[in-house]
Amino acid sequence: MTVAQKIQKILALPEMRIFWFVLPAILAIIVLQLIFLEGIPLVICMLLLVVVMIFIFFFGYQSAVVSYNAAIERNELKGVVGSLEDALVVYDQNFTMLFFNPAAERLFGIKKDEIIGHSITPRDAANARTALLTQVIYPSLAPGMINRSSSASYPQIVDVSLTDPLLELRIVTSKVLDDRGAVLGFMKLVRDRTREISMIKSKNEFITTASHQLRTPLTEISWAAEALASEGQGMTENAKTIIDNLRNSSKELISITEDLLNIAKIEEGHFGYNFKQTDIVEFVTSVLNDIHPLIQKAGLKLYFDKPPQPVASVLIDAQKLTLALNNLLENAIRYNVKNGEVMVKIEPVADVPFIKITVKDTGIGIPQEDIQKLFGKFFRAQNAVRFETKGSGLGLYIVKNIVRSHGGDIAVISEINRGTAISITIPTDPTLVPQHEAVLEM
Repeated sequence: MTVAQKIQKILALPEMRIFWFVLPAILAIIVLQLIFLEGIPLVICMLLLVVVMIFIFFFGYQSAVVSYNAAIERNELKGVVGSLEDALVVYDQNFTMLFFNPAAERLFGIKKDEIIGHSITPRDAANARTALLTQVIYPSLAPGMINRSSSASYPQIVDVSLTDPLLELRIVTSKVLDDRGAVLGFMKLVRDRTREISMIKSKNEFITTASHQLRTPLTEISWAAEALASEGQGMTENAKTIIDNLRNSSKELISITEDLLNIAKIEEGHFGYNFKQTDIVEFVTSVLNDIHPLIQKAGLKLYFDKPPQPVASVLIDAQKLTLALNNLLENAIRYNVKNGEVMVKIEPVADVPFIKITVKDTGIGIPQEDIQKLFGKFFRAQNAVRFETKGSGLGLYIVKNIVRSHGGDIAVISEINRGTAISITIPTDPTLVPQHEAVLEM
């Protein structure tokens, strides 16, 4: 659009009507003044009329420009909102629908003209036509709901699972505020993640099926290798070496298979936690007693620093947390140096209801640039690969998710060739332990 065309459009806007209405009257007055006045009075009156005319023109023109720009912005915003693939719904504090974009019409099967101005209440969940929309407005009514953000802050992010129809939705709720910060209503952006979640489930189903199929023959191979090793008399040294390698490799493959199965269950939110109140010092002591022979075999020293004062019991799944601690301890053993040490410490965390368990070694350490990647799937630091070629890079990913499912967190401090300390925190307040497993973010 040229400048002339833009000016033409602005001059035609309603804001310019007052100027076009007043202009003939001013011209008529000028003609009358030319007829009846002369000299200085004529000049003064003419100047006053010109000033008034210019003032009215610029006032109207500025208002028209503002209106013109606002209209362009509205059209651009309307175009953006209209092209959104995600459903956008806006409603006031009384849950009266104010806005419904085309994607919302497609998702909910309702035209905006049918729903705008109507108030949605929980009772509308009984109506087949508005049931889906009602469950989105009130996510607690959905068959499955997972909070992805704090309920005390905005935007709030919730994942809901619906069965009729089969849908996986992510709902992001934001406040709509006026210029003074008062709440006018709420805006929900709804993303259909059904296909995405279906692909994740298909991948995990494949991993689960393949791992189950592999586990039986691998177990049989391991048993056969153990049987052959027990019949070692009369075998050549070369045959014994081959059988030992077979036995170790089969055990490693079984371990990787179990890790893959565990990851598939964790990511689907089906790992199956069974929480019970437990004395954490007794629990860690039991884990260390079981792994102590492995530490001795590696020629390492084990130190256990117990808290001097009694500590509160914790709500844990002993089986799952044992798996996590064993992973940390096995890493401390595997990546340690000759005649090194493994130190385990339990201590309360100051000012917060948490217990911290630290596993520290005197091993090869972790490069600083790798620490942030340490808990990702299949990741192994380069120095760890050089030191010990075997390893799947799955253990710490499992540890992280087990700890977080207990309401805790994990942290690492490491220095190259000086050792690594990995700390996990577990809440002593049972209300901080998640009530349900969550499907992991991908």
